[in-house]
Amino acid sequence: MSTQVDRRRFLTSAALGGATIVGATALGSLAPEAAFGVSAPSVGPGAVDPDFAEGRITSISGSLIVATGSDGTLNTIQTTSGTSVWKLAPTTLSAVRAGDGLYARGVRMPDGSLAADALWVNIVSLDAHVADLASDHLDLDHHTNRIKAHVVSGLSAAVYNGTPPVTDLSHVPVGGHVHVVGAWRPDTSEIDISTVYAKV
Repeated sequence: MSTQVDRRRFLTSAALGGATIVGATALGSLAPEAAFGVSAPSVGPGAVDPDFAEGRITSISGSLIVATGSDGTLNTIQTTSGTSVWKLAPTTLSAVRAGDGLYARGVRMPDGSLAADALWVNIVSLDAHVADLASDHLDLDHHTNRIKAHVVSGLSAAVYNGTPPVTDLSHVPVGGHVHVVGAWRPDTSEIDISTVYAKV
């Protein structure tokens, strides 16, 4: 039996009140970069991926999340005992709040809801110009916006020239371009840094 079929069977069972299942860390990566992963092979270019949902959370009731998508669609997301949650770091559903943004991947249920095996909460992935560097933050220019990117002790890391991540961000080049993955602080122009990718 294929991994996709196994995943669909496990998630369907859990969402319908059956089995306790393993989370996305076993079924697929929970790394922040995985939130922006490629759609299923059966999804054509420009088509909607049925196993993906995004939006701003409007309500949370027990294991059910309702989020308004960027296109105005209401997405109903069913979490299970096996749903893995990322909010700057792996966490639990108790850390998720109304007003947070999310990406969710899972399996579409017959009622149209998404049984989620992974949620990425407030995740951002952006290319930016480094305007300033301090020990506790970076000032970034992203298009016409200035973003304050906070360094979170023990969590934030830098990848220089493709080498393994390190916690020392002091070599991030001021005036240079970087790619930043992090968590948005809702209703602000500030983020918390997960990883900065830089060339030095």
